[in-house]
Amino acid sequence: MTESKELYRKLVDLYAGGELPTELEEELREAARHDSELGWEMATLRRTVELTKEAHPSPEFGEESFQRILIKLYTRAGQMQTQSPEPAHLQYHLPIQG
Repeated sequence: MTESKELYRKLVDLYAGGELPTELEEELREAARHDSELGWEMATLRRTVELTKEAHPSPEFGEESFQRILIKLYTRAGQMQTQSPEPAHLQYHLPIQG
């Protein structure tokens, strides 16, 4: 298997999710015209992803969900602290020369 065919095989999952740039997607489609196995894999995997997204739509994450998660974090974790030794709200003081 040539190096380019191997690369195309690795890109099929990104193609199926619609995550490839347009130029690379066109290049992959062109390669699939000459490789029937690659074309079949691309078509079936993309259709599988589409059907899965239709059957299980992405959940909505709105302000209400954000606030609910934030409250749970506060109640379970106690106080939220930064990793830095100095509080994040402090500013550096510049010396005033007179």
